[in-house]
Amino acid sequence: MAGGGGGGGGGGGGGGGGGGPAPPPKQDELVPHPAKDQLPNIAYCITSPPPWPEAILLGFQHYLVMLGTTVLIPSSLVPQMGGGNEEKAKVIQTLLFVAGLNTLCQTLFGTRLPAVIGVTSFEKIMRGIQGALIVASTLQIVIGFSGLWRNVTRFLSPLSAVPLVALSGFGLYELGFPVLARCIEIGLPQLIALVIFSQYIPHILRSDKHVFDRFAVIFSVVLVWIYAHLLTVGGAYKNTGTKTQASCRTDRAGIIGAAPWIRVPYPFQWGAPTFDAGESFAMMAASFVALVESTGAFIAVSRYASATPMPPSILSRGVGWQGVGILFSGIFGTGNGSSVSVENAGLLALTRVGSRRVVQISAGFMIFFSILGKFGAVFASIPPPIIAALYCLFFAYVGAAGLSFLQFCNLNSFKTKFVLSFSIFMGLSIPQYFNEYRVVNGYGPVHTGARWFNDMINVPFSSEAFVAGMLALFLDTTLHRKDSTSKKDRGMHWWDKFRSFKTDTRSEEFYSLPFNLNKFFPSV
Repeated sequence: MAGGGGGGGGGGGGGGGGGGPAPPPKQDELVPHPAKDQLPNIAYCITSPPPWPEAILLGFQHYLVMLGTTVLIPSSLVPQMGGGNEEKAKVIQTLLFVAGLNTLCQTLFGTRLPAVIGVTSFEKIMRGIQGALIVASTLQIVIGFSGLWRNVTRFLSPLSAVPLVALSGFGLYELGFPVLARCIEIGLPQLIALVIFSQYIPHILRSDKHVFDRFAVIFSVVLVWIYAHLLTVGGAYKNTGTKTQASCRTDRAGIIGAAPWIRVPYPFQWGAPTFDAGESFAMMAASFVALVESTGAFIAVSRYASATPMPPSILSRGVGWQGVGILFSGIFGTGNGSSVSVENAGLLALTRVGSRRVVQISAGFMIFFSILGKFGAVFASIPPPIIAALYCLFFAYVGAAGLSFLQFCNLNSFKTKFVLSFSIFMGLSIPQYFNEYRVVNGYGPVHTGARWFNDMINVPFSSEAFVAGMLALFLDTTLHRKDSTSKKDRGMHWWDKFRSFKTDTRSEEFYSLPFNLNKFFPSV
């Protein structure tokens, strides 16, 4: 021992001469970044709205972003139903109106998160869709308001949330660059402009006024939209194919001419709904997939709004109101269901504004422009590649929200590595097989005489977030032991205090109902 000490002293002497090892790092330098149950560096959280002028502009930006899927789905769906531009304009107006209504309901009475409730593609024939949606809405209403989903999500840990939330964003990769590349000359400039405005200009200027990063969508879209319009009027697409014209031209949709100046969407505007048991079962399967995907998006929204993790009862309440949203979709005849808009969740991250008021203002824009049809149609004429360029960033942000929950998990545990890697890989691989099979053969791998049964199997397994999330939840709950080490590895000790509404006072601040309604509808 003495010899060892002497050797150490000799080493120290040599160090004095300049040839020894570097001094050991300070202890605080070795400590990794601390885990945070609320995301820091958010400018405005749920309960702190920005000044009114800024809030209105930010709300309009959310409206612009949600227009993408609102226009894309009817553009492909309505022609399949035999409808023209007039019907397309009518469907877009109805979608906007119902989306505004559902967003208000969700922000007031649902999760109370700044979540835009957009559209999800459940495709059939309009009157048949209406009946099937009305029936399918009962699934989410019952699962949500009965507290059944609360009991399921109590088992959700940060570990099983990672694949679910990550693939809610990353799993939508086919709506990003592949759609952007349909008109590369406007899609790529939009993506580059968005990155420059949101990342590089603030990085260079280092200003306290967050103008370019906060309004990057408005700056970049206006710039590239003008450029795309100049290409259109300049005759750049005069002799091109139909597909190129549909993707690149700013006047291709025919929606502006077909849209009425003023029109208020009303219930059962397409006639009385028809009900078919098979269609209803298929729609229920699609509704359940939307429920799981929306759970991932809700978790991402709560993170980017700098809120605490949602208590399961709040998540269940949000699902119930999403079911009411699908009921509205069926009654008004939107042609598809409702789910949380993933792109708007990503926009929260870009702007760092998670204010509830901003999203409620955007709901006002949706309802306003759905009634004033011509004005809404002007914005709806933005070419799809411009919208797809926005998706490249927003879906990536939502995926990153999922990855951020890794901070609560033990990444040195092989069980953690297995649950993460296997569920994410299968979440990408299984839907790839189902979707590829459908493209090649025109139908899914499950192909029986009963179409409703085929849809019940093919639809869930075509969703990346659904496969990854359900598999991760199953593996996580069946493989863990009931000891403190296992609990810590999964990150469950971080979320324990949020499993009940009353165990953390911040839940009251973020998620309690307005107008003193908590007295009548208490959260548990």
